[in-house]
Amino acid sequence: MAAGMIAASVSSLSLQAQNTTSGYFLDNYTYRYQMNPAFGNETNFVSFPGLGNLNLAMRGSMHLTDIFHVVDGKTVLFTNPEVSASFLNNVPKVGRIGFDLKENILSGGWKAWGGYNTVSINARAFGVINVPRTFLELMKEGLSNRTYSISDMSASASAWAEIALNHSREIPMIPGLRVGAAVKFELGMANVQANFREADLTLGTDAWTARTNADIYMNLGKTRFATELNNENRPYVSGIDDISGIGVNGFGMAFDLGATYKWNDFDFSLAINDLGWISYSNTAMASTNGTKEFTTDAYTFEITDSDGGGQDVIDRMTDDLGRLYQLEDMGDTGTRNVAMGATLNVGVNYTLPMYRRLHFGILSSSRFQKDYTWTEVRVSANVNPVDCFSADVNVAFGTYGAAFGWLLNFYHKGFNIFLGMDNTLGKLARQGIPLNSNASVNLGINFPF
Repeated sequence: MAAGMIAASVSSLSLQAQNTTSGYFLDNYTYRYQMNPAFGNETNFVSFPGLGNLNLAMRGSMHLTDIFHVVDGKTVLFTNPEVSASFLNNVPKVGRIGFDLKENILSGGWKAWGGYNTVSINARAFGVINVPRTFLELMKEGLSNRTYSISDMSASASAWAEIALNHSREIPMIPGLRVGAAVKFELGMANVQANFREADLTLGTDAWTARTNADIYMNLGKTRFATELNNENRPYVSGIDDISGIGVNGFGMAFDLGATYKWNDFDFSLAINDLGWISYSNTAMASTNGTKEFTTDAYTFEITDSDGGGQDVIDRMTDDLGRLYQLEDMGDTGTRNVAMGATLNVGVNYTLPMYRRLHFGILSSSRFQKDYTWTEVRVSANVNPVDCFSADVNVAFGTYGAAFGWLLNFYHKGFNIFLGMDNTLGKLARQGIPLNSNASVNLGINFPF
C-alpha cells in the first residue's frame, strides 16, 4: 500500500502549484492581493475564465532522477537491476517531494466602499510525500540483511474549492498605512493522510519478526479500504476500492490578513495567509492500533523484472508492504478537522530615487504545514519602463536550495497577460516531467477596465 501511494504520487507530479512570489513587488501584477490582502490594483478587472491566474509548483529535497533512471534509452524505476545502487549515496535521509496547485476559475476586482475589493473562485490542491532512504534501500536491495528499520514515511494530499472575498483600504489616521483582509469559504473535495511511523524487520531462524506502527485517514467520498486475509485469516488493508462518490464532503473557513506601510522610498509589508481549516465527514480510517508485533514469512521484496519498471513492480511492492503493515480497517470514524497550511510573507521594497520605475525587493516566505514546512528568501529587481510592461528577475535561497525566478507582465486597458517562474525549469524527461523537483510556472490572462 505505501509503495503504491508513493509511486502513484511521484509518477503524477508533472507540474502542480501556489501563488508565485516573483510578482510580489511587480507593478501592475493583478494578483498581488493573493499574497498580501492589503495590496490593491489601480484599475478594475475581470479574469479570463479558468486562466486568470494558473500556478503550478513543485518543491523537494528528493528529485525524480532518484526514482527514474535511463537504461539503454528506456526510462525505468530505480529497482531495475541495471541501475547501480550507488545512487542511494545522494538520497537524503528522508527525501521529500511536495506540490501545490492553485487555479483561478473566475475572479474580479473593483474600487468601492473606500478601498479595493476582489472576489475569487479557485481550485486548489496540495500533496507531499516523505520517503526515508531505508525504504529505497529495501526496495532496491531486497531482504539481503538481517534487520531493516523504516521510520518517518508519510504521504498526504488534499483537493478543495475556494470562494474568497477580499477588501483593502488606506488608514487616514496613519499616513502610509494600508490594511487588508480576506475571508475564504472552503469546500473540501478529497483528503488523504498516511503516517507510516515505524516498520522494523528482524530475521529469525525461519521467519521475520515485524514491529509496525501506522495509520491512514481517507476522505474520498464513499470510497473505502480493500482488505485481504493474512496467514491467521485476519483481514488487513491491502489497498482501496474503486474511487467512488467523490464530491463536496468537507466545509471550512480561512482568513488572509495583511498590511503595508510606506516610508520615504521604502515600502514594508506583512501578511499571513490561509489561517483556517476544513472539516471533512465520512472519514475512513486504517490503523495498526499502536505498535503491532507479529511473526511472518511473507516478505520477499525481490524485484526480478528485467526492465525494472511497470505496474507489475508497483503492484508487487504494494502487496508486500500491505502485508508488512497489516493495518486494520477501522470503518467510518466520522468527522475530521484538517488545518490548512499557513504562509507568512514579510517584505521590504526600495524605489530608486533617480529612476522611480526601478525598485528592489526582499521577500521572506515561510510555509507552515505538517510534513511540508519550508522557508525561502527572494531578492528581486523590478522594472516598469513603460506603462504597458513590467518585468522582474530574482534569486531565492531557502530550504530546498537556490532558485532563479522571473516574471513578464504585459498590461494595457482591456487586456493583461503574464508569464513567470519562481523556479526556472531545467532539463525535462520525455514525458515533460522536470528532473529537478523544484520547478514552477505561473501564467494568466485578465481584462482590466
